[in-house]
Amino acid sequence: MALENLDNYAKFFAFILKYYNSDVVKSTTETALGETDPTEKSQDFSQKPEELVEDLKKMGPTFVKLGQLLSTRPDLLPDNYLEALADLQDDVETISYQEVEKIFEEEIGVSISKAFVDFNQEPLASASIGQVHRATLHSGREVAVKIQRPGVRKNFISDLETLQKMADLAVNYSKGARKYALDNVVEELRFILLNELDYNKEAQNLLTLRENLKKFKNLLIPAPVKEYSSSKVLTMDYIEGKKITSLGNLKKVETDFTPIIDDLVEAYLQQIVVDGFAHADPHPGNIHLTPDNKVILMDLGMVAKFSPQMMEKIMMLMVSISKKDGDAMADALLEMSDFDYDKTKIASFRKNINRLVLESTSTAAEDMETGRIVLQMNRIAANDEIKIAVELNILGKILLNLDQIIAVLTPKYDLQQAIRRFMEKMVNKRMKSELKPENLYGFLLDNKKLVENLPSRLNKITENLANNQFEIKIQALDEKRLTDGFQKIANRITVGLIIAAMIIGAALLMRIPSAFTILGYGVLPFIFFLIAISLGLFLVYNIMFKDESFKEQKK
Repeated sequence: MALENLDNYAKFFAFILKYYNSDVVKSTTETALGETDPTEKSQDFSQKPEELVEDLKKMGPTFVKLGQLLSTRPDLLPDNYLEALADLQDDVETISYQEVEKIFEEEIGVSISKAFVDFNQEPLASASIGQVHRATLHSGREVAVKIQRPGVRKNFISDLETLQKMADLAVNYSKGARKYALDNVVEELRFILLNELDYNKEAQNLLTLRENLKKFKNLLIPAPVKEYSSSKVLTMDYIEGKKITSLGNLKKVETDFTPIIDDLVEAYLQQIVVDGFAHADPHPGNIHLTPDNKVILMDLGMVAKFSPQMMEKIMMLMVSISKKDGDAMADALLEMSDFDYDKTKIASFRKNINRLVLESTSTAAEDMETGRIVLQMNRIAANDEIKIAVELNILGKILLNLDQIIAVLTPKYDLQQAIRRFMEKMVNKRMKSELKPENLYGFLLDNKKLVENLPSRLNKITENLANNQFEIKIQALDEKRLTDGFQKIANRITVGLIIAAMIIGAALLMRIPSAFTILGYGVLPFIFFLIAISLGLFLVYNIMFKDESFKEQKK
């Protein structure tokens, strides 16, 4: 295991050293920070796109997955790099049919020949985690069978552990890494990708999304076939379609995609702010269009879940974005943030958010990049040492991918207007829900005792005021204990003075000759001296032990 980890570190550092100071990374960083225009990037970089693709393949499936994510970011990379990275989605080395048969039988318990009438040995697609084959059940149902690559889970876990350790190290020694909470980002990536490796979870995600979006007639989600699914095999409906980004220009001109995009936008807004369960990877490779112009949502391995509190905050943010209200956006972002209150930094954050809003003057989908704006908000927050919830990154990624799809099908689509319509509908729905009889009844029950007791309590208060008997008691200080403490101190001082007087008096009497002596001293002064010493020791004992026990009892 140690040698394996060492190999991971060696590959990781070799990759970093090669690309750390490369032109493409510098260009990507500057574009991400909004310092350059992505349309003006030079195409003449030291590393060719094909070289980057091959290096990612050599790094293993985790980095292939990262390459897939980069292929959906035209705002960061030149077109030739995007095209090369796109091959990672469909052009990964295939698993042999013999290996596919072995994995299916081990996982499901029956052979492929018994489970299916027909099973196409040539894969429809081969991705970093698994590959997909088309098949037909004995019932005639057309299905797609996704088979996980052998050993991919172990490799993923090993690579993710390496990334996590590197991120932790960077956070310890790099101010920039701490500012952007790199360790939290990698941890979130780990959580999402490990879930994507469990096909049982993906099958459940398909069922959940189908139920949540069943009212949208223009959207299709494949249904899983549970008896032929496991953690490494997923059998689901095969729905014929093609990538939205591969549609011909004639198809785009002849078809009005506005109703479809309306459904798509509303469906994703519902997932984010109503259901709290969203398809987190809607890149063009996972969004297909059927011949009859319905949208297929595919690959539910990566989903995002939002808490009710986070959904409320995201709703506030989306409303403020649709209204281009910079101050409201800043308020919504601060609500979902963790920060040390600093007037200067808060003022700087608000100013930069307002500048971001003013710069985005267009509302058309081809110009208005809602997802990019959300991700830029995170950069602004990091610069002012405001740590925004990880959910904002997920939201930005979802919206960024949606921006691309909308821009392809309906370039003049007004996304802000669509968001406003949805939010108005949501507010009206919630108001109607609050006015339902059962909700009003619950409100009345909660306030029943207050209503019953309020008249008598008000009467008592006014009566006490009239008789000058109104009192307010504040138990900020235990007066009795404070008084007892002062009394004890006074008693100790008095006893100490008496003991000191007895000792001095005894010492003076000892100088007077006496007929009766003890150890050469007069009897009376000797007795007084012993009494004084005894009282003194008793007082010391009380101070050292009894006061401590008194304190413990009071606690």
